[in-house]
Amino acid sequence: HLLMHAMGPNVSGVIGSAVAAGVLLAML
Repeated sequence: HLLMHAMGPNVSGVIGSAVAAGVLLAML
């Protein structure tokens, strides 16, 4: 869901989604 919203013009949103994905992978 985050990736869909991050596809917008907000570059910070893309970076935020990337960080969130990294955190999720790190917690696994």
